[in-house]
Amino acid sequence: MTAVPSATAPSSYKADATRVRTLQALGIFCGFAAGAWLGAAEAPTKLVTIGLSPIVVSLMMVVGVFLARWSLPALLQGTSAVGADLRQAPHLIVWAVLAGCLWAVANTLASFAVRDVGLSIAFPLWNSNSLLGIFWGIVLFDELRGADRRRKLGVIGGALIMFIGASTLAIASSTHTVARDAVRGVIAALGAGALWGTMYIPYRKAYLTGMNPLSFITFFTIGELGMMGTLAVVFSGGVGPLWQQLSAAREVLFWLLLGGFVWVIGDLFQQFAVKYAGIARGIPLSNTNQLWGLLWGILVFSELRGGSHTLYVQVIGGSIVMAIGAGIIALSSVSATEHERWEQAAVREAGRYRVDPEYTRAGVAGRQATSRTHRRSWVDWLVVSVATATLAVFALMARAPQIVVNWAWIAALAVVMIVFLASAGVALWRVTRFS
Repeated sequence: MTAVPSATAPSSYKADATRVRTLQALGIFCGFAAGAWLGAAEAPTKLVTIGLSPIVVSLMMVVGVFLARWSLPALLQGTSAVGADLRQAPHLIVWAVLAGCLWAVANTLASFAVRDVGLSIAFPLWNSNSLLGIFWGIVLFDELRGADRRRKLGVIGGALIMFIGASTLAIASSTHTVARDAVRGVIAALGAGALWGTMYIPYRKAYLTGMNPLSFITFFTIGELGMMGTLAVVFSGGVGPLWQQLSAAREVLFWLLLGGFVWVIGDLFQQFAVKYAGIARGIPLSNTNQLWGLLWGILVFSELRGGSHTLYVQVIGGSIVMAIGAGIIALSSVSATEHERWEQAAVREAGRYRVDPEYTRAGVAGRQATSRTHRRSWVDWLVVSVATATLAVFALMARAPQIVVNWAWIAALAVVMIVFLASAGVALWRVTRFS
């Protein structure tokens, strides 16, 4: 790669207007698909309600995430494509590892939140990450710069509506659970939201530079697994006690690995939503997972059963209000002037790290920088085989957890998820070839 100093970088990466609209629509669709899969991924955290440690839950989900983050890119594009991205923008490895560390801590806090206030209440609270994501998008990446008043009001007004919805759910949580647990759960959920909101800074830096989301998540998982492993050892009192907890829970570990795998599919769609729709719009859309979390909590796990009419009104009403706010933000489309500011931000990122401008230009347009085809090698099939074998081993040990679920609703929600997966996956392939 030829190093290109900032002074020689082009003043913009002007993309075709039709192509820009297509990519934005694709980003929006990916945001909705992300919501469905991210919502389902947190269902295994309900295992903390049967006495399983939140640390064990979070650790095994991260292991599942690790398996998925290496096997899916190997299957879809091959590890050679990941290597090509690494050579173009090696500085992004540091950002990806940092983002993984933030995710690991946030996911642990989310497990504590589910234990203390339940899935249907914790979900919307940690989705306050939308508000922080919008802030970072505006301050650091020129999102909403150049947007007209209607679009600015749509994003900011939508954010305020989401805050009102979150406040309603916080009030509901304080009346539905023991006061001490409610306060602790709310703090954990909001802490997870703050960390997840900050995590989107590395996301946006990577995609403005031109990195493929499939490559970014591969390095992301290094920080994720390292941080989560450290937390697990420290909070469990050492390797020995942690191993004892894992051994005692071996019959349900498969479900946690599967939850991590499902989360990665949702996160991939979220990554593409951030890349093509921006933080301020992509994250609120993916945060429709709050509604999916509500459906899983109420329909599958019978949360809120026996609650008062007021409680149902607060939880369901608060979630709907937050969803309306997210919808308003999503419908505040990116104007041509605002997109030019995005392009200027891409120039700035490329110049700062001396990245090949052609690489960044192709990334902005959702295309590969070269016409070279990355073929799958024996390394790719080895990675996929190891991940599959690991899941199979844990599946053989698995037993259905002693928790009451509604299997009919699980099947119905799974069908909807598969429809999202197929349609969004095909759309990504046709438009961008997963670039």
